[in-house]
Amino acid sequence: MLITFTRSIILYIIILIVMRLMGKREIGQLQPFELVIAMMIADLASIPMTETGIPIQNGIIPILGLLFMHLIISIINMKSIYAREIICGKPRILIYRGKIKEEALKRERITINELEERLRSANVVALGDVEYAILETSGQLTVIPKPNKRNTIPEDFNIEPDYEGIPYDLVVDGVIMNDNLKEIGRDYNWLKKEVRKVWN
Repeated sequence: MLITFTRSIILYIIILIVMRLMGKREIGQLQPFELVIAMMIADLASIPMTETGIPIQNGIIPILGLLFMHLIISIINMKSIYAREIICGKPRILIYRGKIKEEALKRERITINELEERLRSANVVALGDVEYAILETSGQLTVIPKPNKRNTIPEDFNIEPDYEGIPYDLVVDGVIMNDNLKEIGRDYNWLKKEVRKVWN
């Protein structure tokens, strides 16, 4: 029991490191080759985790091999457009200038009902509101509404909003985030004065 527990912890740490090295994509944004590698890693880890008679390196070495393959394919993807099209495929336009491309739907094996469901997920209720719908290589659907159906932005009214920037956490769980203080050009003394203002 203790051996299985220890092996599980070791494999968990290895897989966590491997997944971090693979990048920060969400599962829904994985390319096909990335999804295959993730599934194979899960399968490879499960065998030595439960079968104590199998040496743990029999799971670790193939996982590291898959990481190596992932890194190689990622480099090829970045360097070659042609290779990228073979490995990941190409985005496909399903709706072009407001018209559904039935041939594209057939090639991607997507029904009108499925297309409408995906549009609703993108907060588009009516097909007639869509100018373009593009099926990305990750399987996500990018929807571009018709100009008269798009949300208004300040630029539409010739308004130039003030720059807001992004908020920084300065204290988290009682710990001062010194790197964030440096980012905003402040120091500990400034923070102390601001905190006193709040409490007084």
